[in-house]
Amino acid sequence: MRRSLRSLVQAFLVTGTLTLASAATSRAEPFVPRNDGEVLERLPVAPLDPTAQRLRAMRNQLAVRADNLALATSAAWLYIEQGRALSDPRYYGYAQGVLAPWWSAAEPPAPIRVLRATIRQHDHDFPGALDDLAHALRADPDNAQAWLTQATVQLVRGDYDGAKRSCNAVLQLADPLVAATCLSNVDSLTGGAPEAYTMLRGALARSRSGDAARRWALTTLSEIAARRGQPQLADQHFQAALALAGNDDYLLAAYADFLLDQGRPAAVRALLQGATRADALLLRLALADQALGSTALAADLAGLRDRFAAARLRGDVVHRREEARFTLVLLAQPQAALALARDNWQVQREPWDARILLEAAVASGDRQAALPVIDFLSNTGIEDVTLAALAARLPQATR
Repeated sequence: MRRSLRSLVQAFLVTGTLTLASAATSRAEPFVPRNDGEVLERLPVAPLDPTAQRLRAMRNQLAVRADNLALATSAAWLYIEQGRALSDPRYYGYAQGVLAPWWSAAEPPAPIRVLRATIRQHDHDFPGALDDLAHALRADPDNAQAWLTQATVQLVRGDYDGAKRSCNAVLQLADPLVAATCLSNVDSLTGGAPEAYTMLRGALARSRSGDAARRWALTTLSEIAARRGQPQLADQHFQAALALAGNDDYLLAAYADFLLDQGRPAAVRALLQGATRADALLLRLALADQALGSTALAADLAGLRDRFAAARLRGDVVHRREEARFTLVLLAQPQAALALARDNWQVQREPWDARILLEAAVASGDRQAALPVIDFLSNTGIEDVTLAALAARLPQATR
């Protein structure tokens, strides 16, 4: 049975591929509330917001019957959608809260497994997520959301063979454009970028899918074109994706990266003005302000320092890629950035994870540190002009 297209696509739009959760501004010392009833912060949700009203009604029903599986799973997915839309990690905690009756169970129902895997994926507990998904798919092999979430995690970890198998399973279960985007994403990273681009562009032209699926397909086309050194095509696809309705922090971050690479920091500032609740977007705004010589850079840096400090207090490892880039480019500390990038590479292996490790290795003059990435690029056949250029600089970078 097909799941809602919105939930199917969202598993990929927040990736992992790129984690955009924001952290609340920290203090020098952790704040400890005086009692359990003390209000720490009020969520930025209008009382008349339809989603807030639905969640409030669900919470009231769950207060009476916390073990209502169908209601709890519906509420948890709605919390996750809100967390993604607002780039607010607290909503994942609320989702976990409504799943409390089943969260620690050794053999929870398959729908709980998929939700638990999605929350664990967000927290970068990829082994835990994959274990839950494997159990869920044994119980429910036609669960398209589980296959897509599994493909997402496998892509983040650089397991392209596994991701290809997961995407192939989606072919009979989901919207054809969703399946095509899933497969094109994998093929574009394993030596088949031209064919993947052509296949996905054709699927998009034939599709009558909604905005969410089309935006994901267009974003994927943009990234393939950018990696192949085709900036005009990439820009066209990014613009088309942005023209579709809906908030998408991943798309904003990807386009901002493209604009920065094209030497267009003013366009980044215009794109992200007022959209920096997510750490990843504030980072890109700071990079633009640095390039522009803007007086706003000092405030950007202070905000990022506070957010990364807050993440460390929580034991949060989700932001290592972003912190490595912050440390390398904005703080000009290549050795510290290299340590962060190497730690990050142990957890996730997407193109930007490879890029920040290569950039830090070049800046540090440490070819040895980059060898895992060089081997990975050779073994996978990734076509990326930026990564190739960075790797070519490494033989000259000797310690």
